Amino acid sequence: MVSEEMVEQTAQRVITALAGPPARVREDQLAAVRALTVDRRRALVVQATGWGKSAVYWIAARVLRDAGAGPTLVVSPLLALMRDQVDAAARAGLRAATLNSANVEEWAQTEAALLAGDVDVLLVSPERLANPRFSDRVLAPLLGRLGLLVIDEAHCISSWGHDFRPDYQRLARLLMANEALPVLATTATANARVTADVATQLGADTLVLRGRLARDSLHLSVVPGLDPVSRYAWVDETLHRLPGSGIVYVLTVGEAERLAGFLASRGHDVASYTGQLAADQRADVEDRLRCNDLKAVVATSALGMGYDKPDLAFCLHVGSPGSPVDYYQQVGRAGRSLDSAVVALLPAETDERLWEYFATASIPDPELAARVLGVLDDAGGPVSIPTLETVTGARRGRLELLVKVLAVDGAVERTVDGWRGTGEAWTYDHARYAALLAARRAEADLMRRYAHGAGCLEAFLRTALDDDVPPGYRCGRCWVCTGTLPLGLPEQPADGSVRAAREYLRGLDVVVEPRKMWAPGMADRRGRIAAGLAVDEGRALAFADDAAWPDVVRLLADGAPDTDPPQWLLDACVPVLGRWRASWRGRPAAVVPVPSRARPRLVGGVAAHLAAVGRIPVVEALVLTGPAPTHDGAPSARARQLEGSLALAPGAAEALPAGPVLLVDDDLRTGWTMTLAGALLREAGAGAVLPFVVHRRP
Repeated sequence: MVSEEMVEQTAQRVITALAGPPARVREDQLAAVRALTVDRRRALVVQATGWGKSAVYWIAARVLRDAGAGPTLVVSPLLALMRDQVDAAARAGLRAATLNSANVEEWAQTEAALLAGDVDVLLVSPERLANPRFSDRVLAPLLGRLGLLVIDEAHCISSWGHDFRPDYQRLARLLMANEALPVLATTATANARVTADVATQLGADTLVLRGRLARDSLHLSVVPGLDPVSRYAWVDETLHRLPGSGIVYVLTVGEAERLAGFLASRGHDVASYTGQLAADQRADVEDRLRCNDLKAVVATSALGMGYDKPDLAFCLHVGSPGSPVDYYQQVGRAGRSLDSAVVALLPAETDERLWEYFATASIPDPELAARVLGVLDDAGGPVSIPTLETVTGARRGRLELLVKVLAVDGAVERTVDGWRGTGEAWTYDHARYAALLAARRAEADLMRRYAHGAGCLEAFLRTALDDDVPPGYRCGRCWVCTGTLPLGLPEQPADGSVRAAREYLRGLDVVVEPRKMWAPGMADRRGRIAAGLAVDEGRALAFADDAAWPDVVRLLADGAPDTDPPQWLLDACVPVLGRWRASWRGRPAAVVPVPSRARPRLVGGVAAHLAAVGRIPVVEALVLTGPAPTHDGAPSARARQLEGSLALAPGAAEALPAGPVLLVDDDLRTGWTMTLAGALLREAGAGAVLPFVVHRRP
């Protein structure tokens, strides 16, 4: 039995260990611990970053462990948080361990210690719980012995949340199936709708403790009207003026790497941080920022929830997240222990398109879902994602998200060998998904109005978070209320900074990686692409919505008319080849244009210009036959279509000179055109094939 006195004594002891002798337990912290330990209820704690949510589960874990209960399982999507929390648990007198991608060599020892009762707290990611090996070897024997389950960043289990993760929701439901198990869910970013949804999932008797989420230390600003290059220049100038260290958020991995590179070239101590970094690299960047060895980290949302740096002095956004809640989740990293922190949003032209993509990404396509379920029903065993891609013609990313959504609804399940149907009927819930999409678009509209300065910025965020906002409220601090940016920051960067940004971006090499394997289902080409048929690493002038080359993006936009290449484009292509030349396996002996139905004049003009500069011939070695391949569906489907439509021209083998060839096309979507064209040219006797495209699509 757990007594009130035991809870209060343990709570103060743990708080003192975590935060020092002056610290005192909050009443809501005690209320949550009492619910979990004395009343054996479930609790949802929604409080601002820095309030002390993690202290609740350390106190509860210590109380329950002292009372003879089993270990606590903390499920968190944050590797960075896990590292910090293992240290915090030790200060609370708890033996904590984590299983993650950064400590694979410790898994066996940790699993044995856990099953032997020598671990008080285990921290794992939802992805780890979804692993069939972990589920069988660790989770199954552990479930009946758990003393407490903690679901951190609990907004992720709500489809109404800004960072919904189907895997997380499905596994949370599995773990919560034991109604007698105390469950604590915590988050710093849940509006009223998300709070209600998570509480419903926890159960009718759940104690909900929700405080004010917005913080007065954030000086909110918007810097509108900047083009892509000017945004880079503005960040450069601003970092020279801002005190302390902080985070510059961007929306894509490529943007993080480009902006970090530019800022480093301008003398700033910065690093990029994305989901593609190895675990040890992430830890290094986090520690360097925490110790103020870096002025800024240029990050995607991979650096967000759970990162703990109370004196983070600023948070800048190059591009807008899709909802005010999502935005606040990131800017809430700043100013926890400071009187004031600078927060600035630089809206981008591409924001609207990205908002729509993220709004619809987790909503299943009913027709594709039916095809996938049909394939799984007919298979008689597990089916891999690559096989589903081949059979359905859908893109791999869509399939991976779809099967996770179907798993939440119980229609499919993951095994070691792939996915299989459960036999449970599945129907598309039109009303639910229509309401979900409407909610996400409403959030995007709020973000649009915020970015346009349609009212007090703090009022916008507090309204989105469902904090109490008096009618006509104005904070008196934000950009809208004062009409100025903080600390005298510029509204427009200087011309010299803009020129430096443009020159840097135009000097970057866009690498085109060659494919290594033939697509599943091709008629005559299977398995690994032989070295004698593979193309070399290629180059592109521009990538995606390239800040340095907006005219390229417009020139090659879908539906744009075919034209002769303008002189500025021809001039821009030559330096790319000049930088690339050092890695060639020999100087090209010919230029081969890829035959184009959409832009023959542009492709032919670029090929002719590069041939003239290099004083080598243009060889029309390839032809198109049959219907044009489509751009819809999976890349593997396009590869199969191209296999039947791209061929060598008559006499190509005789026309090709000995040596490498430069293969030129207008744009690259999947890479299969270059891959197949290169194989055909190699089969005709060409040496190395060097692919060059004007625009590489994302």
